[in-house]
Amino acid sequence: MSWLGLPAAIRKAVILTILLVIWEAVTRLGDVSPLLFPSASIVLAAFGRSLVNGELPGYAAQSLQVLLAGMAIGSVLALVLTTLAVTTRVGAELLETLTSMFNPLPAIALMPLALLWFGLGVKSLIFVIVHSVLWPMSLNTYTGFVTVPRTLMSVGQNFGLTGWRFVAGILLPAAFPYILSGVKIGWAFAWRTIIAAEMVFGVSGSQGGIGWFIYQNRFEMNTDLVFAGLLTVILIGLLVENLFFRWLERKTVLRWGMSAAR
Repeated sequence: MSWLGLPAAIRKAVILTILLVIWEAVTRLGDVSPLLFPSASIVLAAFGRSLVNGELPGYAAQSLQVLLAGMAIGSVLALVLTTLAVTTRVGAELLETLTSMFNPLPAIALMPLALLWFGLGVKSLIFVIVHSVLWPMSLNTYTGFVTVPRTLMSVGQNFGLTGWRFVAGILLPAAFPYILSGVKIGWAFAWRTIIAAEMVFGVSGSQGGIGWFIYQNRFEMNTDLVFAGLLTVILIGLLVENLFFRWLERKTVLRWGMSAAR
């Protein structure tokens, strides 16, 4: 069987295995200090120990819990803004102005203000996550709304749909591929933001997330655990993208014939 004939999951697993072998070879043949750059075997051993004792799963679960709370709030706000934008001229101008102002602003740059307003804790993290997901999700959702065919919109108007009923009954289903794309972009931004925020401002102790785990072990010079934390961040990102979002695409836009299968 040819390489392209193999399932995508197997091809990706082979690529990851090759990268691990190269990593191991470079660290061993190059006589690199484990304190600066540990080998793949050392990192995987530390990763396995942290999984077994529940340390990494606990920190990762805390980060994901905060991230999902921030994404939920950001999604609701994005839906409200885009609903106003497609139903009123003032709403469209408001969304355009706000996205032009805040979309280029890095979420982590708002962390000092979040600390002043909400203190050192989860509320500050949720605030910066909401900022990181709100604008890309709003832009994508609005783009999806305005590209809905006029004939489809006319059908909804002929049935007497207005306001929120028009958005829920016509715009949301028709614009779902754009909305899903916005959620994927928002997830990527939020995941990077929470790791960075926890590393710089994250709370310690039982409320610490995976970013705090990485920072804490860097401070204690446990380089193998730092790499294990980074590996956890990468693996969660891969799992969410290749399992959850692929599954959601198959159940929605691919099943509805709104996108070509990959």
